[in-house]
Amino acid sequence: MTALKVISLSKTFRESTEEVHALGPVSFDIEAGEVLCFLGPTGCGKTTLLRTIAGLEIPDSGEVEIQPHPDGGEPIIGYVFQQGALFPWMSVFANLEFPLKAKSIARDTRRAKVESMLEMMGLSSFASSYPHQLSGGMQQRAALARSLVMEPDLLLMDEPFSSLDMRTSQELQEYLRELLKKSSTTVLFVTHNIEEAVYLAGEVIVFGHRPGRIVRQEKIDLPDPRSRLSDSFTEYLVSLRKTFESLVSD
Repeated sequence: MTALKVISLSKTFRESTEEVHALGPVSFDIEAGEVLCFLGPTGCGKTTLLRTIAGLEIPDSGEVEIQPHPDGGEPIIGYVFQQGALFPWMSVFANLEFPLKAKSIARDTRRAKVESMLEMMGLSSFASSYPHQLSGGMQQRAALARSLVMEPDLLLMDEPFSSLDMRTSQELQEYLRELLKKSSTTVLFVTHNIEEAVYLAGEVIVFGHRPGRIVRQEKIDLPDPRSRLSDSFTEYLVSLRKTFESLVSD
């Protein structure tokens, strides 16, 4: 089942007398439960794409079709930013509980959901901590948990691990893969990290320079669990790196 269809999406920003054609036209679709990663040079429209899909930007042209929630209602969309954007005045527990409160979920139900997610993410001992008391990696883990506790139909992730050291980033990639195995959430993931894309994605889309357009679309057919040291992993990595480097050198 197709979870998301993007049709000829295009976006131009107007700043005083200047127009910046940031994106498109771009068309693609993704099946429910899949992970689609976007790679591309800085400023090629990847973040604009996510923000437009989320409804935070209005496109100049094109359409975004998101599969309704299984109950027929509006799809639930989660968004994880490059910086976790946790509420600094709230504890980790309260941060995770907030989106459930906003949906008027009963107190006992939401607390059970939060406790379960904290346990899955290894955050139970930090439930009463505040964001400033956590490391960068723990903050991003909490931000990811806050999005996943909503059981989103569609999860948009904008370079969420880019500011972390390699070990912490890889740890969170592994957490994400394991959590997604237990859900039907569809993920769009923006990254500059080619290895991260190959490790996480079922499919990778490479954007060219602004305005962002698709220059390559590649299925990642690797066995689970994925090994960064396998020959097949390295082949995808080298192939995508050549495409990416050709864009950077243009």
